[in-house]
Amino acid sequence: MTPASPPVAPATGGWQRGGTQAIRRRITDRAVGVACIVATVVVVYLLFSILWTLIVRGGAGLSLPTFTHSTAAPGTGGGLANAIVGSLEQTGLAALIGTPLGMMAGVYLSEFSCDGRIVSLVRFVSDMMLSVPSILVGLFVYLIFVEPAGHFSGWAGMFALTILFIPVVVRTTEDMLRLVPRAMREAAYALGAPSWRVILSVCLRAARGGIMTGVLLALARISGETAPLLFTSLGNLNWSTSLNAPMASLPVTIYQYAGSAYDDWVQMAWTGALLITAAVLATSILARWWLLRNGSVK
Repeated sequence: MTPASPPVAPATGGWQRGGTQAIRRRITDRAVGVACIVATVVVVYLLFSILWTLIVRGGAGLSLPTFTHSTAAPGTGGGLANAIVGSLEQTGLAALIGTPLGMMAGVYLSEFSCDGRIVSLVRFVSDMMLSVPSILVGLFVYLIFVEPAGHFSGWAGMFALTILFIPVVVRTTEDMLRLVPRAMREAAYALGAPSWRVILSVCLRAARGGIMTGVLLALARISGETAPLLFTSLGNLNWSTSLNAPMASLPVTIYQYAGSAYDDWVQMAWTGALLITAAVLATSILARWWLLRNGSVK
């Protein structure tokens, strides 16, 4: 008779290791999920804390004279009318000039780029301008615009804000156009559409939601810039809508008023901060509503 073979122990080592790994993955998944929830709660809490502080501190200064009177000496009941108008002029012109320039540069980088060296150079400069301190832009504009002219002006402030505005739009436009499926372009070319028509009617239409978001980000960035305006438009306590003269703006007024020893000026600084935040928020809501209405955002 053939001797019986010894009993074989069940191979449980691999199964146990697999079970341990599954438990470890579940624990890691739960830990990462909890960390994400905590981070979200912290960010939302900080955001609403900032908004609530602005509403409470800045809302107390909202009144009709705030929008109808110019800045004045402490205790005389001045307002922020000249600063509001100055900010609207400089920021609006910067957005009006920077949006088409940034979009055209982004379209070139995404659709018409043939020489890799030129594209790399333009992209490098654009990325560098995204992270450059705004005070350096103010000094640059001061040297090439303000010093030769011999005086501060709203044009100089607008030019500085435009320099800060364009790189954001360039980068966003390029990235959004690269996300448009190539099949959409090929289908349009197959129908006989020229390149400019494909870009205008297909690519930009498909990417307009993301491009609009980039424009809003750029607008939010320049709306609160103070450093470049200190070297360019400087500020003006009197009513002035001329871009050839020093011009008031909300960021500069907030900077000047927030550090003063007068309670009414400090209150105006809080009110000005609330107005800037409300303007950016309202612009974002209106833009998103328009995109939803036109089917660009789902």
